[in-house]
Amino acid sequence: MKLFNSLAGAVAIALCAPAHATFFGNVQGGAEFPQGAISFADSLVSYTVGRGGVTAENKVPSRALGVPDSTAGSATHSVTLGDGGNIVLEFIDNRLTGSGNNAFDIWIFEVGPDVEDTFIDISKDGVNWTSVGKVFGSTAGIDIDKFGFGTADLFRYIRLTDDTNEGDQVGPSAGADIDAVGAISTRTPPPPPSDVSEPSMLPLLFAMIAGGWVTTRRGRRGVL
Repeated sequence: MKLFNSLAGAVAIALCAPAHATFFGNVQGGAEFPQGAISFADSLVSYTVGRGGVTAENKVPSRALGVPDSTAGSATHSVTLGDGGNIVLEFIDNRLTGSGNNAFDIWIFEVGPDVEDTFIDISKDGVNWTSVGKVFGSTAGIDIDKFGFGTADLFRYIRLTDDTNEGDQVGPSAGADIDAVGAISTRTPPPPPSDVSEPSMLPLLFAMIAGGWVTTRRGRRGVL
């Protein structure tokens, strides 16, 4: 079983690793992602829109998932957090980790004509969070190693919170506009337990007990 799990993990890594790094970005900036499109957050956990009167067309949280697709100076493919709002995203097929050096590990694609700061928190379990500072608007990166993390740390969740003291506080797109969140330093998660279960010992145990009981009964009948 251990051999099966090890092989499954190796196959998963081989399938997820592209031949070379892929650049994602626009004229506002970008970064190379060694694992390609798999590096980006791909599940929404929660979205709490902040103050400021954000309009319905800007409150589509799924726009923060996957690879960046907003054009420079436009927020039509992003979700607006609102003044002080936040969004929590999850990495399903990969995990954010440290690089072991001072290189950027996270890249935040904050778009739109107004540069707005965003606080960043990361979590392994979605319950306990660690602040790793903030990005100062536009596309920008964060090195989580300088906060004490390394290649052995695997983070599944990331939370982005608009800095209420920066940028527009009132308007249809008030607050940070998030297009995508990518893990430059990333690893595939450990493989799940195999669906092939070990043979149960209970039926065998019951059979042995029953067999012993029958033998004993027959022996007693022979004596009688």
